[in-house]
Amino acid sequence: MLLGAAALASLSGGMPSVANALEQENRIGGRMDVPHHEPKAKRVIFLFQSGGPAQMELFDYKPDLRNRMGEEVPRSVYPDDRKTTMSSAQASFPVAPSPFRFSQQGQSGIWVSEVLPHTARMIDELCVIKSLHTDAINHDPAITFQQTGSQVPGRPSLGAWLSYGLGTFNADLPAFVALSSKGSAKTGQPLYDRLWGSGFLPSQHQGVKFRNVGESVLDITNPPGVSRDLRGDLLADLSRLNSLRHADTRHPEIIQRIAQYELAFRMQMSVPELLDFSGEPNHIVELYGQDCLSQGKYAYNCLLARRLAERGVRFIQLFHQGWDAHNNCPTQVRRQCADTDRATAALLNDLKQRGMLDETLVVWGGEFGRTTYSQGDISHEGYGRDHHPGCFTMWMAGGGVRRGCAIGATDDYSVNVVENPVSVHDLHATMLWLLGIDHLQLTYRFQGRDFRLTDVAGNVLNELCA
Repeated sequence: MLLGAAALASLSGGMPSVANALEQENRIGGRMDVPHHEPKAKRVIFLFQSGGPAQMELFDYKPDLRNRMGEEVPRSVYPDDRKTTMSSAQASFPVAPSPFRFSQQGQSGIWVSEVLPHTARMIDELCVIKSLHTDAINHDPAITFQQTGSQVPGRPSLGAWLSYGLGTFNADLPAFVALSSKGSAKTGQPLYDRLWGSGFLPSQHQGVKFRNVGESVLDITNPPGVSRDLRGDLLADLSRLNSLRHADTRHPEIIQRIAQYELAFRMQMSVPELLDFSGEPNHIVELYGQDCLSQGKYAYNCLLARRLAERGVRFIQLFHQGWDAHNNCPTQVRRQCADTDRATAALLNDLKQRGMLDETLVVWGGEFGRTTYSQGDISHEGYGRDHHPGCFTMWMAGGGVRRGCAIGATDDYSVNVVENPVSVHDLHATMLWLLGIDHLQLTYRFQGRDFRLTDVAGNVLNELCA
């Protein structure tokens, strides 16, 4: 792996600067020419809200819509060709204003919905981006786009790119871990392994999924009658055989497999310690809520994310399902926020108290937004919302991010971006920049083309960076 990184560095002509020497000295793996500049953050925790949270219910406050309830959304604002087939055949597209109260929070005065009381108390740590937009209108291409920079399956995921470029800080744990939880609102969209896959990058960079039921990581415990010493001997013999095979074929994937077997062996010791929450003090359990002690809950994964970050994991991806509110939207949003709000704020607070927030990039958001019109019949509590790619809200906090700010704006209906449009590629370019990576330079040659996470687009959001 070090040999490959050195070769890449010589090919690119890149050499690490003095300012980045400490980052490279302490890490394991990664490309020798990365980081390209001094990083603001060392790691990422991505709190992905799968299903598409409704922006106007949470952060995109539109008080004037209360006076327009039931009115038709003008076709000049929302043309028919931008609606999905799930609602485009409706005879009417009535405005469905949010029933939730909003208030300005913190010194920043950012508007936050009443269903996010805990996040509201941390608002001065956040940079809220209200002007995201995406090209995809259905879940799978939109989620795949958010996670890989492409709607077409098969590309490396964001965490795999970071593992490839930056390596990790702990040889006993994966550089990239994926966690998932299901909301209490409804069954979520399926999550495919490719969302944390390595694509055409070496397979060593794929994420390791920690399961939300049963044994967290499969196949790392010894079967009955097999001791750790015996398993170590078997692994050594297998590595020797694989090395002989590699000498004959020179197939690079053989080396990757050896590395993965060795990591799994080391995880036999590191994972049980990682998952032992018994040492967490009572005030931490109270901060996150009792759900943090229940495997598979969002709060559990947030606390686990902090423990992974403490132990040097580079990229921690949380997926929380259940935001797809095609009907009964207010009730579903309340339930989703009850699942996630406290633990999200607790994670930020916990990182801050430990002095880790300044070097941890925390990202929150989903794959798209939701329609301002009602899907189906409308009432104050009974409306649904369809998919809406034209605008949605995300936020960032932590390493290198401006605190207490809001970027971008939408029109009076929360349908179109009218100020500072931000694409998914822009989001990715900015995340990479905060980690010390120029998104134009982190490339991998595959089938004759130099691929990158941001494809042929993407601009860093300078107004977001501190």
